[in-house]
Amino acid sequence: MKKISIILLLLVCISLKTMATESTTGFLPKDSVAAVVTKAVGDSAYMQKDYASAIQVYETLLQQGEAAELYYNLGNSYYKTENLGKAILNYERALLLQPGNSDIRANLEIARAKTVDNVVAIPELFFVTWFKALINCLSADAWAKLGVVLFCLFLLAIVLYLFSNKLMYRKLGFSFGIFLFIAVILTNIFALKQKQSLVERNQAVILSPSVVVRSTPSDNGVSLFVLHEGHKVEIKDNSMSSWKEIRLSDGKVGWVPVSSIEVI
Repeated sequence: MKKISIILLLLVCISLKTMATESTTGFLPKDSVAAVVTKAVGDSAYMQKDYASAIQVYETLLQQGEAAELYYNLGNSYYKTENLGKAILNYERALLLQPGNSDIRANLEIARAKTVDNVVAIPELFFVTWFKALINCLSADAWAKLGVVLFCLFLLAIVLYLFSNKLMYRKLGFSFGIFLFIAVILTNIFALKQKQSLVERNQAVILSPSVVVRSTPSDNGVSLFVLHEGHKVEIKDNSMSSWKEIRLSDGKVGWVPVSSIEVI
């Protein structure tokens, strides 16, 4: 009776976990045929090198919902028109939705190579870099789905441990159960980290050709340094409507007008 109660409890847990799984990446409305057709028109305009029309189409579609493919195509269109800031911005947004996409990352690196600023980032410990790379292998949705699959396998391992008559199988069930339980915890942590990056959006791209970074949120503030179009920054203070305090990858901080940047 005790074993049956444990199994029922586990089944309830997996049901609640499945119900709680939410989609965090954007997508085009599935019931909107017009949206799909419009995207095809945008792709056609891009292939015909009518980049202005393609940009207009993709921007309109993105008002209906986020999609990595649209951001990627929009970034390509802006890159073709030599609008480096907008290209990098949209590549970054696409990468947020699909962090493991090698095409997006490659085009982003090509665009970054054309930026003016040469900021040397503060070096990270190797395991921090490795940890971030691991998290960025999959999107939040993919980590969540993997977590559900691993949780199902964990339940099977528990069943094997509880109901098997052979000691070897019970040991296997116990060992795999421990391993799968740890894996479920890690995948959920990774999914949460990815979701936080989507929700918080505390990074931005410089869109102005150049902007003076000042010591205070005022045009009268001391000029610290100059940043140029396409540079990625972290928003440190988001409390003011007209100015944002930013931090560079090398640790430098300062204030820029909100009109000079756009949040990723």
